Amino acid sequence: MSKLVIVESPAKAKTIGKYLGKGYIVKATMGHVRDLPKSKMGVDIDNGYAMEYKPLEGKQETVRALEKDAKKADAVYLATDPDREGEAISWHLKEMLNLDDDKALRVVFNEITPKVVKASIDNPRAIDMDLVDAQQARRVLDRIVGYQLSPLLWKKIKSRLSAGRVQSVATRLVVDREEEIRAFNPEEYWEISVDLERINAQGAFKAKFYGNADGRVDLSDEASTQNIVNDVQNAPFSVHNCKNTEKKRNPAPPFITSTLQQDASRKFNMTAKRVMAIAQQLYEGIELTNGGLTGLITYMRTDSLRLSDDAVAEARDYIKQRFGDAYLPAAPRVFKSKKNAQDAHEAIRPSQADLSPDMIRDDLSADQYKVYKLIWARFMACQMSHAVYDTLTIDTISAGWIFRANHTQIKFAGFTAIYEESNDDDEKAESPLPNLTKGEPLSLQTIDPSQHFTQPPARYNEATLIRAMEERGIGRPSTYAPTISTIQDREYVLKEGKALRPTPLGEVVTGFMKDKFTDVIDVEFSARMESLLDEVESGKKPWKQLLDEFYATFSKSMAEGEASLAEGRLKIPDEESDIVCDLCQGPMVIKSGRFGRFLACKNYPECKNTKPLAVEAPGTCPTCGAKILKKKSKKGYAYYGCEKNPDCPFMSWDAPTSEICADCGKSLFKKSGKGNNKSFCINAECVSFLPEDQRGYYKKKAKTDDGEKDNEAPDGAPPEKKPAAKKKAPAKKKPAAKKPAAKEKA
Repeated sequence: MSKLVIVESPAKAKTIGKYLGKGYIVKATMGHVRDLPKSKMGVDIDNGYAMEYKPLEGKQETVRALEKDAKKADAVYLATDPDREGEAISWHLKEMLNLDDDKALRVVFNEITPKVVKASIDNPRAIDMDLVDAQQARRVLDRIVGYQLSPLLWKKIKSRLSAGRVQSVATRLVVDREEEIRAFNPEEYWEISVDLERINAQGAFKAKFYGNADGRVDLSDEASTQNIVNDVQNAPFSVHNCKNTEKKRNPAPPFITSTLQQDASRKFNMTAKRVMAIAQQLYEGIELTNGGLTGLITYMRTDSLRLSDDAVAEARDYIKQRFGDAYLPAAPRVFKSKKNAQDAHEAIRPSQADLSPDMIRDDLSADQYKVYKLIWARFMACQMSHAVYDTLTIDTISAGWIFRANHTQIKFAGFTAIYEESNDDDEKAESPLPNLTKGEPLSLQTIDPSQHFTQPPARYNEATLIRAMEERGIGRPSTYAPTISTIQDREYVLKEGKALRPTPLGEVVTGFMKDKFTDVIDVEFSARMESLLDEVESGKKPWKQLLDEFYATFSKSMAEGEASLAEGRLKIPDEESDIVCDLCQGPMVIKSGRFGRFLACKNYPECKNTKPLAVEAPGTCPTCGAKILKKKSKKGYAYYGCEKNPDCPFMSWDAPTSEICADCGKSLFKKSGKGNNKSFCINAECVSFLPEDQRGYYKKKAKTDDGEKDNEAPDGAPPEKKPAAKKKAPAKKKPAAKKPAAKEKA
């Protein structure tokens, strides 16, 4: 052996080892090999931010094996991930393995393909200490905030709380949005819709009140609305104007980390954490039937829209062959990254443009297929021709009032033949309009004035929160997913359906931070800090100078926070519920404990009743028609039961849906777990009833005495308890055999 390549994950090691062949040995670190200690801050602020790195528990054997291999090797290629974190891991490895500068060679793989892997190995570089310093500065900042501020929260509010430079700002966004919703004052407005029909030919359509010849008129009260209704009710309608326009729509740019997380959330309801885990698998390599172990996408943590010339050329060749010249623009599309983008890597794209998702579908899991198809389609679409739409606008007039109808239909599919971008707001499809002519008379069939009120801003969901963090410069691509997971794990924010709602705990902590730690929780300050870290990375700012500037302000805030302890602890208000205590008939409130949220009687300590917190599920109970509640068993498995339990015994591991069975009129259910599963009827008396063994669950198998296997509980459901084995009565001890008498000596 002469060359050692060190990567982070075993999957990547296997793929790269296959590409490099003989003469190379590829080993994986399984992530970091050393870090700051968990039991203390590990940063000596008074001694130039000296950091006390310790080998990670459980990595000793890995490090010893790497040391042994490194001593034998002529060169050690440090091929950890191509970002700040990966650069820091390479530096830690160099330090722990005692590698000389000329022996420690840094290589990065923006995609795991034979061409890129071999080219990177042929062009190594030294470790970029500016990148390492930027990562260390971020680490120290997070340690200072976390290890100095968190204990203050324990004393002031509640034990086991945490604060973070990014997580606290993300929580603030959710809290601020909730305050906007509470402070929102709805304003009244009215709409008038009319159903119109042609007189001289067939054709009907719906139009909405627009205004008059001078422009749009807003209806703010019932009186003005009724005046218009009275004007047109007995007046004739006719076509005032018909306008046909052609609109062009350009494709969206290729994915970056944030947009991939947003689109997967909208389309598949995937969490950001789940999306990144799947993308990591696709990047590191999948075993393909016809290609062996193959890295399918480029690196997934990026904020750059840059694409390589080779990748664009491959995409254009594929588009021309599959769709034809009409779908190929005259020149390749180029997308500009944002000003604050690091631009260290390309946008997220498939490693091989001609490797379509359907070609490898059988080699991918359901979620891997969804994410790969999303990335592949978005990349291909970004190099295709624009879509062309025909938009028809018809203005009808009656008594001087104009009612407008619109319809848009696609004229040329362009990039939409392969990918359609999703939006946060659902758009209703418009009905086609008849072929009308100007001046044509129309017949009024119905007129419907309706009162409405303006709606408050919607709560954030994961997709919109990631977009808000990106727009405001909070965090970086690698931090979006872990930040959103953290604020939910800490119970500062709850996920209800898709919406994120702050808990009373999150609001109290955020309020205290706003009062005493303005800079830490300030959105603009957080964005400015990210820009300063970028300056450290580019070598424009010394990392210790950045820390000095931050700590000068932070230490003053800490002094104010410590002084506030004399004012006493902050009380977390109970979260009200509409559930009545079974024992004393008092109201129950929602509390948080070591094992999560639960219901407790408000009359504590007089009444000490507690019960698990149940969440209302869609559908109705098939037994009695009451609400269905989602609950958790003692072992943490989700199940569904009737709200009238124990009077109603209904319980199911299958998840209820809002769909209704066409045959029996009762709620349909679907297989529990992830995936877009088909719904079915669980009513045994219905002709559409689907027996449990046909609902598509994976069945675990256990060996039996005759070598066959018995079916056990479906995946996602707790296994049934086996009856306790009967204890065998202890065997009676046999009397010890008497030793034969020794023969008498002669």
